This record gives sequence, structure tokens and C-alpha cells, in this order.
Amino acid sequence: MKLGMLTACLPDQTLEQIAAWAARAGYEALEVAAWPAVGDREFTASHLDVVSLDQARADDTRALLERHGLGSAPSSLAYYDNNLHPDPDERARVNAHVAACIDAAALLGTETVGTFIGRHPGRTVAENLRDAEEIFAPLVDRAGERGVKLIVENCVMEGWHPDGYPGNLAYSPELWEWMFSLGLYLNFDPSHLVWMGIDPVEALAPYVDRIPHAQAKDIQLFPDRRNSYGWPGIAVGRESDPFTTGWWRYRVPGLGDVDWRRVVDTLYAGGFTGVLSVEHEDPVWGGTEDKVHTGLEVAYRTLRPLIVA
Repeated sequence: MKLGMLTACLPDQTLEQIAAWAARAGYEALEVAAWPAVGDREFTASHLDVVSLDQARADDTRALLERHGLGSAPSSLAYYDNNLHPDPDERARVNAHVAACIDAAALLGTETVGTFIGRHPGRTVAENLRDAEEIFAPLVDRAGERGVKLIVENCVMEGWHPDGYPGNLAYSPELWEWMFSLGLYLNFDPSHLVWMGIDPVEALAPYVDRIPHAQAKDIQLFPDRRNSYGWPGIAVGRESDPFTTGWWRYRVPGLGDVDWRRVVDTLYAGGFTGVLSVEHEDPVWGGTEDKVHTGLEVAYRTLRPLIVA
């Protein structure tokens, strides 16, 4: 197992700047943000232009990572968007960019591409699952032909649903089993399970062999506030920030409620040999690059003692 980080938390820095800092901080790998270079979607970061990537640029990227001791390729390419977007044109663009990420991963020698299932909020879960089966079949085939695994993060993406219900149909072990039947894999993140009421360690243990890559994000719960809102969170005035439930917030590992000793031990017990990649979305240690760096340092100090050097 290696300890890495997702570059999306530093959207204004270049990949070279991030690589240099990550190496100094002790990280061993980079999960590289690969959203389209232009766009106004939330969480957008672009540290690799996958659309224009050719073999020469891929070789330059590999050389950059090797120069900083961050492996011979990104641990994964990250493009987390709604593959079931209700607008058909936007859906087609998202699906096409996932395909471009798969092609780029093959050029780089990167084993995985991360994305979301997503959801059309105007259709039932059953209808969405049938749509996803059609959409992902050619993407899974494309990935397999190029020696790449398509991995899905179990983020709930409640802000994508107008009423705060799950906007990414990958939030539970029941849905993981459905994903696996399509040839998809899991990019495991324990934080999302905690607020869903699922024990992340119990959920993780049976599926480690379907997890080629994992993310490390923590979560801090405020159960007294949940007594006011219930599980779905704030209902009145939520339009201003659909991702704020009011009773929990993401933290960097070590500052929340995830038991990282048990998570890492369970990964080891299941034979996990991939990268555990820190995903920094902590509002306390966010807002400036210096604070983001501090948050990443806290995460490193928390996780490094748990991972065999």
C-alpha cells in the first residue's frame, strides 16, 4: 500500500508544483484531477488535458512523477461527474470525457479511471440503473480493451438531487454489487458511509478484492443537529448550498469520526496493494493554498504511521 493524494484540492497549481510539494511532504503517489480544461461545474480541477494527450506528453508526465519519486504514473485519473445527467447533451459530453480519460490512462500506464454513476433526479432508481447499464457497457469494454479499470467512488452527491437524496447511485454495498456485475470497480471512501449510517469497516471487508484504489477522507458528525433536520439534512433554504446538510462536514483524516486504524488494517487483511489517496475537502483547512497544505500535512501525519513503509 502507498499513501497518495488527489490533486483536485489545489486547482490553481500546476501538476509540477503539486508534485514537488507532495514529494517534500512525503506522499508517494498522485491521483490526478482530469476534468475538462474549461467548465464551471462544481469540484472542477484540471491538472492533465486528457483530450489532447499524446504519447509524448504522456511520457513527459510520467517523467515528471518519476523525478519527484511519485511512481511511474498517476495512481488514477479523477473525473467525477454525472454520467446520467438529465440533459442529454451534457450526459453525452460527460460520457465522452470518461472515454477520453480511459484512453489517456492507457497512454500513461495508469491502471484506473475514477468517475461517478450519477443520477437523473426525474427518474426512479430502477430506471436510472437500467440507463446506467446501457451507458457503462461500452465504457467498461473500452477500459478492458486498454488494460484499464473503471472505478466508481461511493460519494452520495446529495447536492445533485433537488431534495438532497442520493445523486450518485453508488452509495451502498447493495449498489456496489450491482456495479461489479457490470464490470465496474470501487474507489472506496469511508467518509460517505458514516453519515449514511453504514459501518465503513463492515462494508469494506467483503469487497477489498474489488477495490484497486481507495480514498482517504474523514467526516465529523453533529448528531444534536441531526435531531433538528433528520437524515436528509436542511430542508428550508437549502437552495443556496445544496451540499450543506447542516449536521456533518468533511475533515482531513485524523480530525473526524473515521477509525483509520481499522480501515487500513481491513485493507491490509483483504490484500489491498493499491494507493490510499487523501481527498482534501475539509472546510476548516481550506480556502487558501497554505491551509490546504496544512490539512494535507495533518492527513499525512495521521495515516503514515498506519502504512507499512
